Amino acid sequence: MKKPEMPPVPANIARYVEVLGVDDTVKFLLEFGGSEFWFPTGPDGRSELVEVLGAEKALAIAENEPALKGRIPLAKPWIAAVLSAKGLPGGKIARKLHVSDVTVRKYLADSSSPKNPRQLSLF
Repeated sequence: MKKPEMPPVPANIARYVEVLGVDDTVKFLLEFGGSEFWFPTGPDGRSELVEVLGAEKALAIAENEPALKGRIPLAKPWIAAVLSAKGLPGGKIARKLHVSDVTVRKYLADSSSPKNPRQLSLF
């Protein structure tokens, strides 16, 4: 069976991918997705962001903060497609995303179906 290609990057996370790359964007979104954009620091002054991404990437994302306003996206369908392209099975993807295997199959089916911009949605 042919391994799926890397999915296109949605516009709402494109800047994260530019700054962090695909793998670190996935790590970042899994750790911080759904929260407001801020950099929590622990009692010792260390940032959770540094612990997850390392100092260099944390600094890069902090420098781009004005372009990344608001809430950090979840991007679960995109993450599912990326993890699938890397060869992870659906069950493991479901556990990482805290969704069901049925949801992962839907994400992957939606991401692999060709989209025609001229086709109107039925719903």
